[in-house]
Amino acid sequence: MGGRREAAGEGYMKFFWRIVDLIVGGIFVYAGVVKVLDPVQFANDIDNYKTLPWFASVRLAVYLPWLEIFCGLALIFRFLYRGGLSILTVLIAVFIGVTIAAKMRGLDITCGCFGHASKNWNFSTHLVLDLLILLAAVVLFSRVRRTETS
Repeated sequence: MGGRREAAGEGYMKFFWRIVDLIVGGIFVYAGVVKVLDPVQFANDIDNYKTLPWFASVRLAVYLPWLEIFCGLALIFRFLYRGGLSILTVLIAVFIGVTIAAKMRGLDITCGCFGHASKNWNFSTHLVLDLLILLAAVVLFSRVRRTETS
């Protein structure tokens, strides 16, 4: 009886973590698609951070959304999962750092991550959402490492 209960609990946890995969992957796919649809706006959003020259902002605006889409799909379809998750974890960590640095320099920016849907969010809202995404990605990554070693 105890074994059956443990198996059911394990099944629920697998289902829960699969939902987390879908949410994190879906967030990045959505964000990437929004940016692909308006690369000029995304280049302007990147340039507002004042960390890169304009030509680098343009290149990043062209390539970064596709990376987000492909890595998000890797989580959704569990194909090249660990690589996609690793890249997305680094991307969100770097973005958090750049956002905090911009705020500390007194820049009043909107991230442009979700297009017009996120234009009216304040810094705290962006930061909390980004930290939650980072937390989810780190937990998913630790689960991958744990299952590979066991």
